[in-house]
Amino acid sequence: MPLLWCNPARADAPPAAQAAGERSISLADVEAAQARFARFAPLLPALFPELAETAGAIESPLLAVPAMQESLGLPPGHGRLWVKADHSLPVAGSIKARGGIHEVLEFAENLALRHGLIGPGRCAPEDYLALAGPDARALFARYQVAVGSTGNLGLSIGVMASALGFRAAVHMSSDAKAWKKARLRNRGVEVVEHAGDYEEAVAAGRRQAQQDPFTYFVDDERSLSLLLGYSAAALHLRGQLEAHGIRADADHPLFVYLPCGVGGAPAGITFGMRQLLGPHVHCFFAEPTQSPCFLVQMMADGGNPSVYDFGLSNRTEADGLAVPRASELAAAVMRPLLSGVFTVADDTLFAHLELAWRTQGLRIEPSAAAGFSGPRMLCESAAGRAYLARHQLETAMPQATHLVWTTGGLFVPPAEYQGFLDKAAALAA
Repeated sequence: MPLLWCNPARADAPPAAQAAGERSISLADVEAAQARFARFAPLLPALFPELAETAGAIESPLLAVPAMQESLGLPPGHGRLWVKADHSLPVAGSIKARGGIHEVLEFAENLALRHGLIGPGRCAPEDYLALAGPDARALFARYQVAVGSTGNLGLSIGVMASALGFRAAVHMSSDAKAWKKARLRNRGVEVVEHAGDYEEAVAAGRRQAQQDPFTYFVDDERSLSLLLGYSAAALHLRGQLEAHGIRADADHPLFVYLPCGVGGAPAGITFGMRQLLGPHVHCFFAEPTQSPCFLVQMMADGGNPSVYDFGLSNRTEADGLAVPRASELAAAVMRPLLSGVFTVADDTLFAHLELAWRTQGLRIEPSAAAGFSGPRMLCESAAGRAYLARHQLETAMPQATHLVWTTGGLFVPPAEYQGFLDKAAALAA
C-alpha cells in the first residue's frame, strides 16, 4: 500500500555546514563541484560531440507540463506542475550522468595533477584539452575504474571512464536490464554479472577493487564525490527557475519529488537545493512499495536496516530503485533536510510513464515516473495535509510549484520502450 512519511526532524533553517561522514560539507562544496564541471567543459565536446552545442555542459531542460497536470487530476488550487527532465541528459541518458561523471572527472584530475599533466591554478581550455592527449591516455590506461550498479550509474561511470582512456568495469546486479549491459559492452566496458541484488554487486566490486592498487572503485553507498556531483544541479536549476519567473519563497513554496534508489543522487540534489533556498524548498523521495530502503532507514532508531527485514521482496520494474539498503552517508546528510518519503506501486509507475508520453511526449523509464504521485499525495493524504499545516503552507498552495525530477530514459531501445507502453495498456485494461 503506497504511503507518505514526513520527516519530524526536518529543520526549516538548514545548517551552513552539514556533517557527511568524516567531514562536513557546505555550499562551497556544491560550488566546487560545479567549478570542476566548468574546468572540464572544454574537453568534453572532444570526447562527446553531442556536447558541442552546449559548450561541454551536461544539463537538462525545465519543462512546464500542463496537460499532464490536468491528466493527473492536480487542480490549479494545488499549484503548478513542472518537470526537471534529467531523463534526457546527454552522454549517459540519466540523472547518474551528474554524480558518476563528476567522480570520474575528479579522479582523472587528481591523477593528472599528481603526475604533472596539469598544475594547480592552470585551468585554461588548452590545459584540460591535454587530458585527451597521448600522455594522459597512457597514464589513465594504467588504471581501472569500477562500480557496482543496477544500470544507470554503471552507464555514466563506464562511458566517461572509457572515453578518457581508463579501463572500466561495471558489476551489475541480477535485475539490471540486458540493453544496459549491451550498451556498456559496445563501449568497451567490462560487465561483471552477479546473481544477487544491487547490494551484493556493490560488495563484490568493492572487494575486487581492494585487491588491486590500480583499481579505483566508485562506491555508490559511501561516495561523497558522487553526492556533491549531484548537488551541483541545484545551481543550474536556480538559474532555470529565475528564467521561467518561478519564485521560491514563503508565499511560493517549491516542492521537489525525486526517485530514490540507494539515495546518493536525490540526497545530493536536496542538499544543494536546501543550501540555496533554505526553508522554501521541500524535497520528497519516491520509492517502490517493495524497495523503500530510504524510508526504512529514516524511520529506524539506529543501525542500517534492509527492506528484507520487513518482509519486502525488493522486486520492482524500476530497476534503478531496486535497492535493499540505503546509503548511510546519504541518510545522515538528509536527517535535518529531507521533508519526507513516499512509496509508489509498480502499476502506477507504468500508468504515469504512459501518461508522460501521451500528454507531453516525455519518453521515460519506469523508475523515472516515480515522482508523479507526489503532488497529489502531499495535497490530499492525511500525512501530506498535516505537513502543510505544520509548515503553514495551506494558503500558499495556489502559488506553489511542484517539480518532478525524471531520472532516466533517453537511451531505452525502441522495442524496450514499446514494451513499457504495452504493459501500461494491459494494466489499464
